[in-house]
Amino acid sequence: MTRENDLWNRLNLEHENRESYRLALEFGCDYFDKRREQSVYPSAEALTALAAFDEKLPDHPMPAGAVLSQLHELGSPATTTQGGGRYFGFVNGGILPAALAARLLADFWDQNAALEVMSPIAAKLEATCERWLVDLFALPSDSAAGLVSGTSTATLCGLLAGRNALLRRIGWDVSEKGLFGAPRLRVVMSEAAHATVRKALAVLGIGAEQIEIVPVDEQGRCDPSQLPALDERTLLILQAGNVNSGAFDPFIPLCGAARAADAWVHIDGAFGLWARACQATAHLTAGIELADSWSVDAHKTLNSPYDCGVILCRDRGALVSALQASDAYIHFGDGRDGMLYTLEMSRRARGVELWAALKSLGRSGIDQLVAQLCRRARQFAAELRMNDFRVLNDVVFNQVLVACDSPDLTAETLGRLQASGECWCGGSEWRGETVIRISVCSWATTEEDVQRSVAAFIAAREQARASSA
Repeated sequence: MTRENDLWNRLNLEHENRESYRLALEFGCDYFDKRREQSVYPSAEALTALAAFDEKLPDHPMPAGAVLSQLHELGSPATTTQGGGRYFGFVNGGILPAALAARLLADFWDQNAALEVMSPIAAKLEATCERWLVDLFALPSDSAAGLVSGTSTATLCGLLAGRNALLRRIGWDVSEKGLFGAPRLRVVMSEAAHATVRKALAVLGIGAEQIEIVPVDEQGRCDPSQLPALDERTLLILQAGNVNSGAFDPFIPLCGAARAADAWVHIDGAFGLWARACQATAHLTAGIELADSWSVDAHKTLNSPYDCGVILCRDRGALVSALQASDAYIHFGDGRDGMLYTLEMSRRARGVELWAALKSLGRSGIDQLVAQLCRRARQFAAELRMNDFRVLNDVVFNQVLVACDSPDLTAETLGRLQASGECWCGGSEWRGETVIRISVCSWATTEEDVQRSVAAFIAAREQARASSA
């Protein structure tokens, strides 16, 4: 009992003196102070130092300060500095100050956002975010929104609602009859659909033989002229923002054909749906309001903290019926019960930082943020072209695809660029060619960051040429 009392006394003391909380804030601010000059990818020494975590679970409790100190000393140098302005790998956003601060406060609150009765504030902020997002994206006014971990889950939720709705229309209730013996559905999507779409379909029991692939044009856009005839048993999956080129499918003809056939349309808009909120790019999303469900990440283009994805659905009842769970102990409220719109029941209050991000920027700030990301991408493309790199896509949003004179030189340049620590980009393949993929996603990226990164590209290419001479 004495040992137990010692533990509880220590935990109470750590909580009351707040030293560990102040230490966490101090370490976090120290990290932010250094992030612009810290290597964008961890150094070899920082990665080697991670071996210190290969330890046995301690036999006895450790002070919170010691735990945090180890985490900062070894962990901070081993991060990729996504918020520093020169990280362009994957489509990873930065982090807005108000959203980060709101998340810190929400972590102190430690709310479970499943039910209104569990957290009235979480419920209220989720309801507000739903209303704001539906308005911002100009979607049908009664569309529902669920806050999930990311677009992978959001896509799964949207396709689940669509699958069940299509089957219900032809007289098959999945919740009662299950899938065995269900009428066969069709899935139509472009050859450029994101890998997470295939994963979601597999989870839903829809195999490759049920998928009809539509060819794409030279920018990766679904070709309406090659769309097969649709019917009331069809899930049509489109995308707002090709993960490589950033291109947008032509939604008006595609969604129009789907609505005429009573098919269900889901739009994967992980980073690209935010184009709708910017005057300069809204034309790219013309027709998305004709779809039935949409998936989007706030932790990408909006720069909310991870993890914060959104599923939006025109038919609120279809989304709720696909995801609702009930039991005697579950008490639904008169307001918003967030678990009705997500796969999860227990989940953190993502709506807090999403609300803070939207509130802090406002409509004009979101417009400016999206426009700036696009400007930085165009700057990247222009300066790389001036230095004899090949840009292989039309830069319509935040994605830039770059290649050197040969695949081998491109690959070697990318490896040396990544090792430099000046900036970090990923590699991909585009129309059979090895490319360097640039994703401009952080509010913190400046003109100088792009210029410095272009200089790193040039230096990496020169080193690659010298090594093969």
